[in-house]
Amino acid sequence: MKFMSPKVHGIIDILVVVFLLASPLIFGFTGTLAVFTYALGAAHLALTVLTDFNMGLVKIIPVSIHELVEFIVAVALIVLAYTLFNNNADGKLYYVILGNCLLLTWLVTDYKGDSVHSLAKL
Repeated sequence: MKFMSPKVHGIIDILVVVFLLASPLIFGFTGTLAVFTYALGAAHLALTVLTDFNMGLVKIIPVSIHELVEFIVAVALIVLAYTLFNNNADGKLYYVILGNCLLLTWLVTDYKGDSVHSLAKL
């Protein structure tokens, strides 16, 4: 069931960016794990800022593309957990959980909805 409005999704996107950019410091990530996490945070910030929805500032990426990118990234993070970070217990756990959280957010977001018709509004 898609009950999350694009506005709430945008707020979650910003929280995810903050979490990604803070994670290397909070969890003590180093090397490839830290660099990848910072890069993912920067990419997620760019996607959010450039998307044509409430939290977007530049509004050049259609919401449908944002939706597709989030699905692909969520699945890719789960795959990366078992490939790139397979020998790093912290990285593997982090990216399995993050990928599943992003996938869940993707599943419950009503990307075509607006704040009037969605159940989860601010």
